Amino acid sequence: MRAKPEYRDRDEAEVAVLDALADRREEGMTVFELRSRVDADIDTLEDALADLKEDGLIEAHQEERRTVIVPEEGVVGPVDPDDDSVLGQIRERLPF
Repeated sequence: MRAKPEYRDRDEAEVAVLDALADRREEGMTVFELRSRVDADIDTLEDALADLKEDGLIEAHQEERRTVIVPEEGVVGPVDPDDDSVLGQIRERLPF
């Protein structure tokens, strides 16, 4: 799964965070788990998380003495495998 198309025009780090969270949308991820999946330094990751939180695209909550980040409802979804449009083909080939 990936971030829905309407959220893919954001900063590269923000899209990478949303894509990482898409795979674990129910259980969420800690900052350390996100750090291992997103190719960005910690400051960039921190800024991306702050911007996503401010825009209401993610939420963070405490779970057993750790902070877990999950995407808000409707932010991530499946990629349509039957999308044969030019944009769909580009999306299939590019690593985002």
